[in-house]
Amino acid sequence: MPLQKVEKIWMDGELVNWDDAKVHILTHTLHYGSGVFEGIRAYATARGPAIFRLSDHIHRLFNSAKVYLIDIPFTEEELVDAVKETVRVNGLESCYIRPLVYLGYGEMGLNPLPCPVNVSIAVWPWGTYLGDEGLRHGVRTKISSWTRHDPNAMPVAAKGTGMYANSSMAKVEALKAGYDEAILLSPQGYVSECTGENLLIVKNGRIIKIPNAAGALEGLTQNSVVTIARDLGYEVVEENLLRTDLYLADEAFLTGTAAEVVPIRSVDDRVIGEPGPITKAIQEMYFATVNGEVDQYKDWLEYVSG
Repeated sequence: MPLQKVEKIWMDGELVNWDDAKVHILTHTLHYGSGVFEGIRAYATARGPAIFRLSDHIHRLFNSAKVYLIDIPFTEEELVDAVKETVRVNGLESCYIRPLVYLGYGEMGLNPLPCPVNVSIAVWPWGTYLGDEGLRHGVRTKISSWTRHDPNAMPVAAKGTGMYANSSMAKVEALKAGYDEAILLSPQGYVSECTGENLLIVKNGRIIKIPNAAGALEGLTQNSVVTIARDLGYEVVEENLLRTDLYLADEAFLTGTAAEVVPIRSVDDRVIGEPGPITKAIQEMYFATVNGEVDQYKDWLEYVSG
């Protein structure tokens, strides 16, 4: 989906014009992928644009940086304010938000410690990541031939920039084979996650969440959905899943900031079917929540103004 240009991007404490938001060709992260990032969404509400779980996302950004031994030269509160400012100055009612912490120009080689640490925040209008059709009727997925990172090879608890080469390889493979999304297995053969989303299934009325130990990022959208599901009265358990558990699921869906809540229609051509009642109930409550229509979850919304 092409980027839609807006006016300003926040870079190291200053708002710069979109076309001037540039880095040097010898920026360390460009060569070695040693950076961390977040994906956040702002939604239009009756009280103006509201950013969903902003402080939680920024906290996770700092946790990712800690894993990578990157010292962010701003506080969490400063970056929360910077995100709000960037959304506000661009006059957007809803948007996707990309904070990025990267190692800049000045050092080269595999030792990243002497490199300067830079921070940017970009925002832009972005619609449904996996398409409106997928949102309504579900997406077709396949098990990737690419394995998810071993947690002792790459720190899967961190949202690191270079780690997503793994996801990109799986995504391209799925798209070229005619599917919408890929599902990666852990080195032990358990279901891990999709290329940029967590995955949950419904079996015999229970919602099954995949353990983080299977290599999945601890998703904030997934965390929100699990809370919503339990509040709706559904049982949520955590279990390792095999690929055949996906084939035989009563319902399945994926969650992520970009994707939001998307039903899974099939896995490896094994049909699960149209979105089921539990998936639809959770999806409906999630969208009502992010649009500021549910008082129960109002603390998840941070308003850009006021």
